[in-house]
Amino acid sequence: MNKRISRLLEPNMKLYFLVLVLFAAAVIPFKPALGAVGCVVAVALYFYFRSSNRKRKQGIIQYIDSLTGSVDTASKNTLINSPLPIMVYRPDTGEVIWSNESFLQLAGVREHLFEIRVGDAVPNLSSRWLLEGKQESPERVEMNGRRYRVFGSLVRAAGKGAGQSLLATTYWVDTTAGDEAREKVEATRPVIAILTVDNYDDLMKACSDASRSAVLAQIYEKLDKWAAPAHGLLLKTDRDNYLFIFEEQYYAHFAAEKFSVLDAVREITVGDGVHATLSIGVGKDGEGLEELYKYANLAVEMALSRGGDQCAVRNRLDFEFYGGRAKSTEKRTKVKSRVMANALGELMADAKQIYIMGHANPDMDAMGSAIGLCCVARKRGKRAQIVLPQGRNAAQPLLDRVRDLPEYAGVFVPASDAFLKVQPGALLIVVDTNRPDIVESPQLLEACNRVAVIDHHRRASNYIENAALNFHEPYASSASELVTELLQYLVEPSDLLRAESEALLAGMVLDTKNFTMRTGARTFEAAAFLRRAGADTYEVQKLFQNDLDEMVSRYGIIRLAEKYRGNIAIACTGENGVDRVTAAQAADELLTLKGVEASFVVYPQGDGVSMSARSLGDINVQVILEALGGGGNSTTAGGHVENSTVEAVREQLVAAIDRYYEK
Repeated sequence: MNKRISRLLEPNMKLYFLVLVLFAAAVIPFKPALGAVGCVVAVALYFYFRSSNRKRKQGIIQYIDSLTGSVDTASKNTLINSPLPIMVYRPDTGEVIWSNESFLQLAGVREHLFEIRVGDAVPNLSSRWLLEGKQESPERVEMNGRRYRVFGSLVRAAGKGAGQSLLATTYWVDTTAGDEAREKVEATRPVIAILTVDNYDDLMKACSDASRSAVLAQIYEKLDKWAAPAHGLLLKTDRDNYLFIFEEQYYAHFAAEKFSVLDAVREITVGDGVHATLSIGVGKDGEGLEELYKYANLAVEMALSRGGDQCAVRNRLDFEFYGGRAKSTEKRTKVKSRVMANALGELMADAKQIYIMGHANPDMDAMGSAIGLCCVARKRGKRAQIVLPQGRNAAQPLLDRVRDLPEYAGVFVPASDAFLKVQPGALLIVVDTNRPDIVESPQLLEACNRVAVIDHHRRASNYIENAALNFHEPYASSASELVTELLQYLVEPSDLLRAESEALLAGMVLDTKNFTMRTGARTFEAAAFLRRAGADTYEVQKLFQNDLDEMVSRYGIIRLAEKYRGNIAIACTGENGVDRVTAAQAADELLTLKGVEASFVVYPQGDGVSMSARSLGDINVQVILEALGGGGNSTTAGGHVENSTVEAVREQLVAAIDRYYEK
């Protein structure tokens, strides 16, 4: 009853006519004739309205029927006569339901396509993208020598079972001509390579004046033979530089043979066994020739900073490296050290604040070089502060000795405090690393617009760019050696505190393994300067003393070592609590075993797995660990893999070693 009343009260024509009748009936007692006429007129209008409304509805229905029929006819005609090939099939069974004439021609079938499966007509077509809700195939589909871009949609057919309810409608667009044009443009894009004979001076000194032309002719012959398949342009731009321009379609050939010209040039020997070595920088994927040449310059600088005798490829995203297995030979001049010393002195003199920071988990080398720079700042009348991590670290014995000195009161600060107090115009000196992701405080590095880098590790692909001073020497034994060379031009031996000279010497002792690895004439000259400044070798040796627990832990790791490829020792331990120093010492100890030329220690640390690697020099452990995100130099390297296990990292390490030997 209530529903009827509410329906009656809804605003519609029936309600209006009812109101008219009621008004007419209300008039009857006063004017019967007028009221009766009003009632008759209202009833007549109501029936007229119903009749005309019924006719109007019938007309609308007929119009809609004719319109939908026309749409259906137009849709069918569009599908049948579409210039685009169209095919309808069931994605679950592969059964072809229907296709237009254009698709029959495309497939090379004249009739009865519905009697075969999609896989028979189009072997390379996948339905996964349709089932995932996508409207375009992610890959081109090849058929009868043509390539097509396939669009499609899914609909649910009525009256079908659950397993056969989906129909796929696909539309095929021929992109063969466009794809071929794009590939031709990409294949003919220029690639620029800069080739540098990185030990040119050594070669010229090792051979007689009469044979120099013959040596240079040999080098050019090797380069010309290697570059010939690319039909490019090879030009000699300087006494030791060559420019090679070729098309990108030939780059895959050079990459596949891993730039074999490196090995070919190394076969050239002069004098007492001096081998020619080549560094190559390749620039590709640039917007134009200017950007390509910039990429090539960056790449050759990267190759040289990593020790030379290798190829670095720079595209718009990152670097790729080939070669780099040979030992790097020392080629440094004191001229560069003097220039860098003057530049560093000027930067310190102009700086409002001076912060010194090494890599995370600093060792004796990072801390020793930082302490040495504090002496330079003190000589310039400035107060430098060293950024340190919270808690104990590998350089703790050295820190304990230096903290008590009055000159070092308030020098050591946490990274958080330094970040909060840094001001515009501050100078940040990064030592013993060139990678922004492993410094003690990446936030402090980003906050400082004046940065100086002093490092001896081979440059990684992600290095600190736009540094105001970059004293990077991969041929040096340690960062402490580089800082000591700078000190010789900036301070007098008497300006160095005894603890400071011993800190620098400790850094050199650590990275040279007591002057047995990566030592050159400059290394001993730096050590002699520190000795004159008062460094006591006995006190330095005491800094490296271990307690009994550390020794037991170290030999526990060594006990787990296994040989791989006959000359590599790999020790993996699942024991938690192994610190970085103990692992590094275990890797050093493994090198004392007969027949071992390189050693790797893999151990859990935090939520991931760390690695420590050492080499006698013939095996470049930095190249191996670089594949796992690590870094270092040819004889000392390390790395860390987040969210992994020791077993998984060992498998990755073995695979990286195998790839290294395949080069």
